[in-house]
Amino acid sequence: MPDASRHARQLALPGFGTAAQDALARARVLVIGAGGLGSVLLPQLVGAGLATGPGGRLGIVDDDVVELSNLHRQHLHGTADVGRPKVDSAAERLRALDPAVTVMTHRQRFTSENALELLADYDLLVDGSDGFATRYLAADAATLRGIPLVWGAVLQYGGQTGVCPVGGPGYRDLFPAPPAPDAVLDCATGGVLPSVCGVIGAIMAGQVVTLLTGVGDALIGRVTTYDARTGRFRELPFGHDPQAAPVTELNDYEQFCGTAPAPAATGDSGRSLEVSARELAQLLETVFADGTERDARPLLLDVREPWEHELTALPGSALVPLGQLPAAIGALPRDRETIVYCHHGIRSQDALRQLLAAGIPARHLAGGIDAWSRDVDPAVARY
Repeated sequence: MPDASRHARQLALPGFGTAAQDALARARVLVIGAGGLGSVLLPQLVGAGLATGPGGRLGIVDDDVVELSNLHRQHLHGTADVGRPKVDSAAERLRALDPAVTVMTHRQRFTSENALELLADYDLLVDGSDGFATRYLAADAATLRGIPLVWGAVLQYGGQTGVCPVGGPGYRDLFPAPPAPDAVLDCATGGVLPSVCGVIGAIMAGQVVTLLTGVGDALIGRVTTYDARTGRFRELPFGHDPQAAPVTELNDYEQFCGTAPAPAATGDSGRSLEVSARELAQLLETVFADGTERDARPLLLDVREPWEHELTALPGSALVPLGQLPAAIGALPRDRETIVYCHHGIRSQDALRQLLAAGIPARHLAGGIDAWSRDVDPAVARY
């Protein structure tokens, strides 16, 4: 039976009642991500009474740890949680919100290898991830398991959300092919407004409740989009793609989306074109016994955006945002090596190709400044 005192305002809703509350209590829902969207939808689901009854469970799958840069939008975590696994911090907050909830934590990435096994114990999947590869994987896995999917995405000032019911129309009907990897920003690069996470996460939570209780009209064949700069919503209808191939198995989604890490490139001499953070630190510190530099110090070239460089940068590096590199490349030195870096080592690979094509001896920092912070200097802020 539902806790009438806790859920009185919900039970009083027209068309809701104890049957809907019981359905929420018995629900088995898996949520991908305890980040910006998860921080909004997870507490709302627990507040609504999800997984608080016999057989109910709320699963959270996330392999990440809490970072300081998360906290402006991931309000499920606090400053004291920095460094903790997100699933642990999230579970602690959710159990404090309602001790009756059954929370299952899965500290791992949602991958092609584990997706179907994870979903065996759940009846509904919610995708709050940050990336097309996981969204395609979540959609295909839900299809193969025969369960509905609620998905959402946020970036900068906007977001969108929809529902993929059993039998479709589904995510591949809406997005038959992923966008080019260099055409898509992520939140770490492009930023995101916290209120966008709040709006989209709340809609996602509402759709979960609708699917589980039958109260309301699910976003089937429709996508809701939100623009925080105008406060406006738009609704985009879509249907089955008659030419879409049926989903029969899970694949390599990083490869499908073009986001799989490229193998270490080598130059004509066979020398690797990437340098690790530790190797770069050693290179910058190596000197002869008399104090003179063994080789000319390399040029450290930062191809991130100005706001990122202002937030944190390698000492002595020069800033040339990737979009401005073609115009600036002629002024770069050719008599010493250039080490190019970005946030995670993605943009720097593009810059490396441009530098080599221009005849500039160069390598790029594998893993970007984030790897430097992890492996060399923790005082360099992560974001």
